[in-house]
Amino acid sequence: MNFKAQAKQNQLLERISTQHLVVGIDIAQQSHVARAVNFRGITLGTPLHFSNNDAGFNQLLQWMKDMQETHQLNDTIIGMEPTGHYWLSLAAWLKDRSLEVVLVNPHLVKKNKENRDNTPSKSDIKDALVIADMVKNGYYTVIKDTSEVFIELRVLMANRETIVHRLVSVKNQIHRWVDIVFPELRQVYKHLIGSGSLATLRLFPTPADLQKLTVRQVLDGWKTVMKRHSGERRASELLALATQSVGARHAEKAYKLHLKQLLAEYDLATEQLQVIEKELAVTLKRIPLATPMLAMKGISVLSVAGILGEAGNLSGYSHGNALLRHAGLNLAEASSGKWNGQMSLSKRGRPRLRHVLFMATMALILNDETFKRLHEANVKSKNMKPIRSVMKLVGKLARILVAMARSGEAYEPNRALPMKQVA
Repeated sequence: MNFKAQAKQNQLLERISTQHLVVGIDIAQQSHVARAVNFRGITLGTPLHFSNNDAGFNQLLQWMKDMQETHQLNDTIIGMEPTGHYWLSLAAWLKDRSLEVVLVNPHLVKKNKENRDNTPSKSDIKDALVIADMVKNGYYTVIKDTSEVFIELRVLMANRETIVHRLVSVKNQIHRWVDIVFPELRQVYKHLIGSGSLATLRLFPTPADLQKLTVRQVLDGWKTVMKRHSGERRASELLALATQSVGARHAEKAYKLHLKQLLAEYDLATEQLQVIEKELAVTLKRIPLATPMLAMKGISVLSVAGILGEAGNLSGYSHGNALLRHAGLNLAEASSGKWNGQMSLSKRGRPRLRHVLFMATMALILNDETFKRLHEANVKSKNMKPIRSVMKLVGKLARILVAMARSGEAYEPNRALPMKQVA
């Protein structure tokens, strides 16, 4: 589809013909509701309540066939909200039967719920009718056919994000534990999550444990878990601080158990993160575009996996602006009459894609000479604020990536520069 908003809207409207049965489905965890309208928005038939299982899906299929026969309609288009993960099974089941499934924005459903009855009332039946009306009016998004490899990337990156959140949480809890039980440990180790600090916490976590030991015993303990230990000087310093520690002396057994579980969670999350990142690298080898993207100085495996996982096959985008719109990085304007508001990002798109495009652009500004020169020109010559320049270069990156995908050519730094700067 054309990347311009108005052209895209026209194309969505043109897909709805006079022979279409337009079905709106309000998605829930266990039971869904369907309503149907024709191309003019006239309500057809009665609402259908059906369960989220094979029997319920077949009931929906028969209901739609009966509706088509009754009103002499040949085609069907089915709209639904992407409510959590509950819509995935139904959408896949319908697509397997060659039925057209589209998505509507839940935010727009909320804004359009008063169109028919001019009341703020809300119900599953009403929401299903609102969804059908939105599809009839072209306010929907076509579900792209995504290859298996891109789905794998998206699942892996979502899994990685969950693991990273767990890892950050357990690190913060370890810091809190140290502050309560052995705050002096920070004077010995600048980084509490370093190998030396973690080895100390595993072997002799509390000051009371250290007070029973000699320097040699501490060194021997470190040797059992580290190839290169912290040294005799640091061991002596640790023992001296343990004798004058102000850490908590009560509930020592409970605190030790808590730390043991925190360290086990840290080890598990770290191991899982390594497995995920290895799998991401292997998966990217199956995508031809990944190799030229990784050749861009500053673009990492995680950046490429994040972009391709969230955006899918970039060759399916007609322009870089379409990728920006998919990420919610297109500009939105608020103005009326003589008053002109500031332009801002719409943020109506994939937040993970916004984040990874921004971080990839920052990495290119630091490492790629072309992006570095463009950023300097924006800030110094055009007097842009640095963040505005970064956001402008995000758009540049999106257009470069889509052009690479569509043409099959590698990134050429000089082609990304204006003619003045090339000279």
